[in-house]
Amino acid sequence: MTKNVYCFSEGNSEMKGLLGGKGANLAEMTRLGLPVPDGFTITTEACMSYLNNNRDFTVELQEEIQKNIKDLEHRSGKYLSDPQNMMLLSVRSGSKFSMPGMMDTVLNLGLNDENVVYLAEVTQDESFAYDCYRRLLQMFGDVVYGIDSSHFENFLEFYKRKNRVKLDSELTASQLKEIVHEYKRIYLEIKKQAFPQNPQEQLLAAVEAVFSSWNNERANIYRKLHHIADDLGTAVNIQLMVFGNSGENSGTGVAFTRNPSTGENKLFGEYLINAQGEDVVAGIRTPSPISELKTSMPEIYDQFFEMSEILEKHYRDMQDIEFTIENKKLYLLQTRNGKRTAHAAFKIAVDLVSEGLNTKEEAILSLDPHSVNQLLHPVFVAEGLKKAELISTVGLPASPGSATGRICFDAASAKEWTDRGEKVVLVRQETSPEDIGGMIVSEAIVTSRGGMTSHAAVVARGMGTCCVAGCSELDIDEFLKIIKYPKGTLNEGDVISVDGTSGDLYVGEVALELSEKNADFETIMSWAKEFSRLDVRMNAETKADIKTGMAFNASGIGLVRTEHMFFAPERLIEMRRFILADNQEIRNKSLQTILAYQIEDFKTIFETIAGQSTVIRLLDPPLHEFVPSKESELKKIAQEMNVDFMYLKQRVNELHEINPMLGHRGCRLAVTYPELYIMQAEAIIRSVISLKQEKNVDVAPEIMIPLVGMDGELSLLKEKIEEHIKHIIETEKCDVSFTIGTMIELPRACLIADDLAKEADFFSFGTNDLTQMTFGFSRDDAAKYINQYLAEGILPVDPFQTIDVSGVGELIKIAVEKTRQVKPSMKIGVCGELGGDPHSIEFFDQLGLDYVSCSPYRVPVAYLAAAQSGIRMKK
Repeated sequence: MTKNVYCFSEGNSEMKGLLGGKGANLAEMTRLGLPVPDGFTITTEACMSYLNNNRDFTVELQEEIQKNIKDLEHRSGKYLSDPQNMMLLSVRSGSKFSMPGMMDTVLNLGLNDENVVYLAEVTQDESFAYDCYRRLLQMFGDVVYGIDSSHFENFLEFYKRKNRVKLDSELTASQLKEIVHEYKRIYLEIKKQAFPQNPQEQLLAAVEAVFSSWNNERANIYRKLHHIADDLGTAVNIQLMVFGNSGENSGTGVAFTRNPSTGENKLFGEYLINAQGEDVVAGIRTPSPISELKTSMPEIYDQFFEMSEILEKHYRDMQDIEFTIENKKLYLLQTRNGKRTAHAAFKIAVDLVSEGLNTKEEAILSLDPHSVNQLLHPVFVAEGLKKAELISTVGLPASPGSATGRICFDAASAKEWTDRGEKVVLVRQETSPEDIGGMIVSEAIVTSRGGMTSHAAVVARGMGTCCVAGCSELDIDEFLKIIKYPKGTLNEGDVISVDGTSGDLYVGEVALELSEKNADFETIMSWAKEFSRLDVRMNAETKADIKTGMAFNASGIGLVRTEHMFFAPERLIEMRRFILADNQEIRNKSLQTILAYQIEDFKTIFETIAGQSTVIRLLDPPLHEFVPSKESELKKIAQEMNVDFMYLKQRVNELHEINPMLGHRGCRLAVTYPELYIMQAEAIIRSVISLKQEKNVDVAPEIMIPLVGMDGELSLLKEKIEEHIKHIIETEKCDVSFTIGTMIELPRACLIADDLAKEADFFSFGTNDLTQMTFGFSRDDAAKYINQYLAEGILPVDPFQTIDVSGVGELIKIAVEKTRQVKPSMKIGVCGELGGDPHSIEFFDQLGLDYVSCSPYRVPVAYLAAAQSGIRMKK
């Protein structure tokens, strides 16, 4: 029979797939002899079996849980409903990958109207007992019965205001009894049923609820955001309760072994006296920094510090540790690899290598390639900050970065506003897991409550979103949608600027600029280049973009889009003369003018790239893109070019195509007008000759013919281009090395790659068009329905963002295999934007491609992904 339940002593850290990250780590900490409250874990397999079989909670699973409860009672000497030795339980979720706050938890399970009296008698503390009971009622109502938590929270806030109580811990026993009575009434009013008094019934219902929380909306959103599979399921951890809310000698907290924002090697965290664990994460009370624990409970602090060092060295990574202190006794409730900012991630990775805990390969594998984008986050321009009006300077810098947006007070509004193109800042008293949809789309997150380990802070750091937490100067009214601050009032829709690095907030928009790279980034990038088999080039044609790519150590240019060079006014008019001409003489004259411009274009590119490999794609778009369609613009052009308006209109109509993507473009255009490609090839070669003669810069350009689908197209155009180039070389008496290849972007080209390889010197896959042609999707129009396809599971990923392995990927694989049979060492690359996607890069690496090319700012992402792929392939 399948084993569905493991006590902590039976597991270890290698069992995360079965026990979830939390369960596996509780088992590992138990194995290490650390003070973990005893318990057991119900497996992720049991969860998926429950969800896949119509939520059937089998008798076998129930019996296995009951057996483990009895074993836990025997080991602990505590029993459910025992007046003298009462056992209360926590029921927590825990998937293979950390999903903070996304699934459900129930604490103090086992209390009821009778047991709460026993607990008060045993502890001699009625306030403590009824505080635990009201917490159970709220959590159970929310998690198991689906009663919106606001019903409980609103009453609690109303009751505290009415009785002039500020903190939950200040409530008296009699007041807590009144709150418990009201909470039970909420059950009857909303669910028409009472809170279950049987602890066994509570337990099974809580387990089912945690299983079901795997598929709640916020968990689904979080998994999509972090690319976590839907079929992993969550484990359920059932554990003896320890009580941080049992007086002034008790407390609860969350700590990181290093600073999750900066990476500094210093214990970082927060704690609350007389509180339960959810209080810290929820951000209802602003906690104290863990450094103060050294003064208030020095022995506990020293124990915790020692244990945190043990855990970091054991896991060889920065740890996020939850702990509870019950009457001056320390317990560890969880450890996991801590969420961190990109800046911290790079620093920690480098430091762990220098400290001898990790190898360079392990450091590279520990990083998320996408986090590079966060590392190069924008910062406010210093001059702009000097002029901006400060809202507050007391907020906690929970997640670095700088952002500007319009104030929104709830997740639904944030989503609605971003859908219409607005940038928003989500402002809340504190965030909860239900806010995840709004947090994802926001430029920044601001809360008036909570600390550096609150829900807002942890989730924002994981997403790389700017966040300021615990900004107590703000009086945030989420109902009236206003913010009162010392100098004024802000309304929904007002623009604010948020500095997550300093914790400061500003009125209005402050200009942004990119932050500078740092030494840790440079170190990681040098290691990445060391372990990457693939070269990484850039897609660039402007001097600024080329310099950016070179600063990131791109190994050349994988795509120069020459059509971008034709849209400056003085060039565009000549291109239009060429298009509209009715004789070859006028065409040639226009081309000669364009030739001079193109020579300077390519000289600038070759000089800037300093002799590195450069692939230049010859003109690709259809001719109609160079002429306007509006009649008013046509009249203006007719006057500028001194052309008859009716003739111009007729000529433009002739150029119009029903489906331009499949029309007269790319190499098809050159078959009709070979002089276009011959002119561009001449410009390339003359620029190379000029640089060689003037500055002794040697360049070997790679000339790429786009949209080839038949070998006859390639052989015809290559012959014409080569003939013209050889004539120039002979005339100028200057040796120039060059190659002519093609861009593979049609399914037919993939299938006849062996024939094309006989003519081509290199291939580069244009994955944008290849994806369009394979799916029959228009990239520009697919946004209308592709999200629905993703939501329905018709598509696992957006094929324009990540390679479609079974379709587009299979075509590329066929093309590579056919090419290697003809020319084993022919250079093959990728120049579509998939060349900057980590998942796609791993696929390209496995196929044995030579390089990928992407936009300049994605070069570091691509290098890190290529290095990770290279390391994994060697294992």
